[in-house]
Amino acid sequence: MAADLILHGGTVITIDPAFRLAEAVAVADDRIIAVGRTAEIRALAHGYTCLIDLGGRAVMPGLIDAHAHMDREGLKSICPSLAGARSIDDVLQRIEALARESAPGAWIVTMPLGDPPYYSDVPKNLAEGRFPTRWELDRVAPRNPVYIRAIWGYWRHTLPLVSIANSEALRLAGITRETVPPWEGVTIEKDSRGEPTGVFVEQTYVPLVELSLMAAAPRFTHAERVDALRESMRIYNGTGTTSVVEGHGAAEEILRAYEEVASRRELTVRAHLFRSPSWGGGDPASIAARLDAGQARIAGRGTGDAFLRVAGLVAEANPTPDNAVRARAMPYTGWAGFSYDAALDPSTLRGVLLDAARRGIRVASMGKDLLDLYMEVNRVVPIRDQRWVIEHISTLTPDEIARIRDLGVVVTTHTGRYLFKEGEILRARVGAAAEDSIVPLRSLRDAGVHVALATDNVPTSLFHPIWHVVARLDRSSGRAIAGSQRLSREAALRAATTEGAYLTFAESDKGSLEPGKLADLVVLSDNPLTCDEERIKDITADLTIVGGRIVHGPGPR
Repeated sequence: MAADLILHGGTVITIDPAFRLAEAVAVADDRIIAVGRTAEIRALAHGYTCLIDLGGRAVMPGLIDAHAHMDREGLKSICPSLAGARSIDDVLQRIEALARESAPGAWIVTMPLGDPPYYSDVPKNLAEGRFPTRWELDRVAPRNPVYIRAIWGYWRHTLPLVSIANSEALRLAGITRETVPPWEGVTIEKDSRGEPTGVFVEQTYVPLVELSLMAAAPRFTHAERVDALRESMRIYNGTGTTSVVEGHGAAEEILRAYEEVASRRELTVRAHLFRSPSWGGGDPASIAARLDAGQARIAGRGTGDAFLRVAGLVAEANPTPDNAVRARAMPYTGWAGFSYDAALDPSTLRGVLLDAARRGIRVASMGKDLLDLYMEVNRVVPIRDQRWVIEHISTLTPDEIARIRDLGVVVTTHTGRYLFKEGEILRARVGAAAEDSIVPLRSLRDAGVHVALATDNVPTSLFHPIWHVVARLDRSSGRAIAGSQRLSREAALRAATTEGAYLTFAESDKGSLEPGKLADLVVLSDNPLTCDEERIKDITADLTIVGGRIVHGPGPR
């Protein structure tokens, strides 16, 4: 069979069952047709074959991010950035410049204070060591409502969240000295006279003020979400990612954005979306009706095609008062992209999971809190072959690993938090004797559990989690966390490719470079098998190909 595209003269990391290395790969239409030596693969060329000389570079399957929140990345470019501001005067100069470009009365909404991706050390990053007030913002934007947003707390994983509004924004939001916070974890900062300073403090990782007190400020529109999704895909393609799984689930407005981009055939990252259910009041009759309505779409392998598939739902337990406040903004979800009324009390949730298992609807949940409930369901309706999911693992005991194995549960990680940022915190919490329970990837693999790596969108490159699981270093101490749980580079690459494919029942179609599989591959800036360990996290894509089409880097589109 003649090839449309041939990449040759490099190191092809196939990640096939034998972890074979080759020199070249050939593509026809959207599939790989051959992998092997340069001479034999080049023999498949014809007059219009596109030949790409790798010049010794490494090629591997496109990365599969098992918990991406990809849609958020492009949203970060919608609001003006305050990155690099090192004083309140710097902030005011930025706001003043925005006010000069804005019509009187037009809202000025910016990204948070601090530098992406983590927005750390705020307000210590400002010379004054404090946040600007409404009155300072008034000086440079007296005729425009100004709102400096809070971060999405899981970018940084430290509290509190802080947002700031000027006087005109407070007026439009109806906030006065008498305004009562909508939830006990929110503080409306006031001066000695009892007047709001414009500073809002939130003891939660998920912003609540912008959905409640400051709901008057502009929100992400559908058109902005669609444009942001295109930008997100461009960024993820640039890191070598060709598929994502939205394991926290997609709310309706996120699904609509994906559907619009897909309808225009503009998806350059394959997406598998779990649904984030909106249960409303949570009464059994309403829940059953919603499952009835959604079953055809999300049961089994779900619905869709090789680029966009919707299947399964996310389970959450124990509704909270703060989410009840956020849910009033529904169907708008802000940064989250998932439903704020998805949680149910344990008794009701048990019934939902039993019903889901009977209907063949896959379930995903965050952390190990629902493991006992998974076991209860399995005793009534076997789920082993349904590949239910536990995400964001932090610590697991040998008994928990054994139960996960017996249930056939697939595990996804959040190493950016539980190794890189909070490894030492977890070590102190569990003690030296139980250190091997921290993100125990080697133990999971040895037990036969499928484990897929994920970024959680901070940062966007899966080469960071690949480096995390190889090095296992805590960023604050530089020490290895549970070093015996390190994965080899080969195992880490499998966890970022074939295991992500297994997570979505797509292992026969992608995850490795083998004849017959989808031509999703990436030419790398460095070889992850041979480069210095510290450089793994810095690898980027020189060229990214999805379905045989170049979506990033030089070459014909």
